[in-house]
Amino acid sequence: MSIQNPIADMFTCIRNAQLSKKKNIIIYYSRFKESILKIFYNEGFIKKYIVFLNEFKNRKIKIYLKYYCKVPVISIIKQISKPGLRIYKSYKNLPLFLSGLGVVIISTSKGILSDKQARNLNIGGEIICYIY
Repeated sequence: MSIQNPIADMFTCIRNAQLSKKKNIIIYYSRFKESILKIFYNEGFIKKYIVFLNEFKNRKIKIYLKYYCKVPVISIIKQISKPGLRIYKSYKNLPLFLSGLGVVIISTSKGILSDKQARNLNIGGEIICYIY
């Protein structure tokens, strides 16, 4: 069975792992997922991530989840743009999630960026997700 929405699957794996207090999870690799995880790491939502080859020579990503006082650092992770409905915004109309406390991840012509980076570069794009 193939996964219809791999980004939503990654977010669901992260949510479920945090509910069960897991320290790390392993997901299938894609460059898009790695770009999103790089922003999660830079913004301090995960400890780290590692790309590795498994015994069948397939790439996988191991994500080390972050907790503060036994409470998950990621409290909200919500996918906005879906395969059936893409949401695009110009740099002037980029949303502020929780008055700037949260991070909006955007797919732009310069790659996957956070909302702060996109505003600095004056670039709009597809809204991927909100995270807080």
